[in-house]
Amino acid sequence: MWILYALLSALFAALTSILAKIGIEGVNSNLATAVRTVVVLVMAWGIVFVTGKQNEVANIGQKSWLFLGLSGLATGLSWLFYYKALQIGEASKVVPIDKFSVVISMVLAFFILGETVGVKTIIGGLLITAGTFVLIL
Repeated sequence: MWILYALLSALFAALTSILAKIGIEGVNSNLATAVRTVVVLVMAWGIVFVTGKQNEVANIGQKSWLFLGLSGLATGLSWLFYYKALQIGEASKVVPIDKFSVVISMVLAFFILGETVGVKTIIGGLLITAGTFVLIL
């Protein structure tokens, strides 16, 4: 089931990039990021309330608050830089470079989370890296 969710994530991420590139024309990239963030915020909290999970906020521990907060800061910075790059660059070049985060995440997962390093993972990471560098050059 996780593969279906991952594929849907990829589909909507692709739509995000194309829709953002169209919508950002003539709009300050920081303002565009703020608008996007409000939409995501309303949608996420809407889902929490529709599913009745709002009472579980009290169950979130300090460690989770800290790391979810840090993750939120990283997301915000990522979106700000992404929208700026998207505003001044071509989507067909910005998006694949942005997705180099996949390789960075893999490396961090190995070192920080202690996840297993497999041959397929290394080959996949190297191919993504090579593709990213082909686009940069």
